[in-house]
Amino acid sequence: MCRRRLLWLLSGLVAAVVVCTAALWPVYVDPRTDRPGKADAILVLGGAHDGREQLALRLAREGYAPRVLFSNPYETSPLINRICHGGYSFDVICFDPSPRTTRGEGRELAALARAANWRRIIVITFTPHISRARHILEKCWDGELLFLDPRPGLSLARWAYNYAYQSAGYLKAAVEPC
Repeated sequence: MCRRRLLWLLSGLVAAVVVCTAALWPVYVDPRTDRPGKADAILVLGGAHDGREQLALRLAREGYAPRVLFSNPYETSPLINRICHGGYSFDVICFDPSPRTTRGEGRELAALARAANWRRIIVITFTPHISRARHILEKCWDGELLFLDPRPGLSLARWAYNYAYQSAGYLKAAVEPC
């Protein structure tokens, strides 16, 4: 009897994981991304150095935007320090968001965009974060946002972690204003 209950419990757990994974697939694994287009700025959200910085710099060099904004919530990051102090043919603006979250990044974007009358921003983050970042940044600023990602390779464990982390972040974002 006890073994039978355990088997049912495990079967239910596996089924729940499969259903949640399938239901959230379009949110975390295959979110809506956009084609790059001419924009007022490119915003790189903080996180793993997974190619997002290089993608932003390449897009700016190709003329998609005259400036790149780098969220710099890191205590020390040689890569970001080098980028923030490098000489480019376009503007590079580095900022420490307050709070050091996507919401803080959205607030900074909104302040800069309103002050300069920007209308379109390219936002770069990594795949599992795109949908939640879109939700948060749209709360902060009503201009057009184009989302891109460098499509980093993530391990199965990293995907599982991000399903849980991003889901918790969505719950928090649902009750927080910008």
